[in-house]
Amino acid sequence: MAAAAPPPPPSPTPAVIYEDLLPTGYNVFSRIRLATIVDVPHIHKLIHQMAVFERLTHLFSATESSLSSTLFPENSSPPFTSFTVFLLEVSQTPFPLIDQNYPNFSPIHKTVNLDLPITDPQAETFRSCGNDVVVAGFVLFFPNYSTFLAKPGFYIEDIFVRECYRRKGFGKMLLSAVAAQAAKMGYGRVEWVVLDWNVNAIKFYEEMGAQIMQEWRVCRLTGDALQAFANINI
Repeated sequence: MAAAAPPPPPSPTPAVIYEDLLPTGYNVFSRIRLATIVDVPHIHKLIHQMAVFERLTHLFSATESSLSSTLFPENSSPPFTSFTVFLLEVSQTPFPLIDQNYPNFSPIHKTVNLDLPITDPQAETFRSCGNDVVVAGFVLFFPNYSTFLAKPGFYIEDIFVRECYRRKGFGKMLLSAVAAQAAKMGYGRVEWVVLDWNVNAIKFYEEMGAQIMQEWRVCRLTGDALQAFANINI
């Protein structure tokens, strides 16, 4: 009687491939930090680009000098007690840790994974500190007060992300940074306005939980009207 054939050797355990478990695509390292007076040239260019986007260049008269003297005057107030600017920067390499010596705020770092690389035709114009650090956006805000809540809050005057960096989560990061600072300081709310034709922004704000106050209207005295009203003999 012939001997039974030996059982086949066990199949080798297939190697585990981890590629599907790792992020794919392109990493963009981002940082939100407090702006300083040396950032004014970038802030000025960002505001001008925002005026172009909002079709309001006829109202744009800010200069680097006027921004420096009003946003960063000598003996200026500490951040968050007056006009405050968060600057959004991006880089192809991780940011080093920096100490801005502010007890209420530390720079915010986040890595964003994208399917495609970002092509920035103005990278040299917006080059910041570091070889590949580029300014991508900003938010300017200052304290206001709610008598109904009996609490201070923040009013966002401007928030802007440059065109090639939009729809990638950077605008949400800037808003979140302001909201987080308000919550940390025990403030009651954060407010801003949006142009009625900017339906993409309105949808974005609604999706993040903001209320669009349809019953309110912005009132403004400026220019000759402001001077005329100031000269009324009460």
